[in-house]
Amino acid sequence: MLDPTTAKLLADPKYQELVAVRNSYSWICTILMLIVYFGFILTLAFDKAIFAQKIGDGVMSLGVPVGLGVILFTIAITGIYVRKANTDFDSMKDALVKDVQK
Repeated sequence: MLDPTTAKLLADPKYQELVAVRNSYSWICTILMLIVYFGFILTLAFDKAIFAQKIGDGVMSLGVPVGLGVILFTIAITGIYVRKANTDFDSMKDALVKDVQK
């Protein structure tokens, strides 16, 4: 049995919108991360010669900057999600809490 405040919150269309937007945003970020990560891992597993190519005259192979790119992409997508959560999702949550407490 839900208390009246929780029941009112769950029935609110703004809550449904917040959950839907947050879930879709999370899935998009997850799918992008999986594509990048597994793209890197599967390329490494099935055609490691691509990442073994030397860059210029040095000793660094292509795999090092691509791997660093995967890490930077992960940091960037996490930062984008946190920014979205701290701005849009929090403002939607605050508006919802004000409506429910009336």
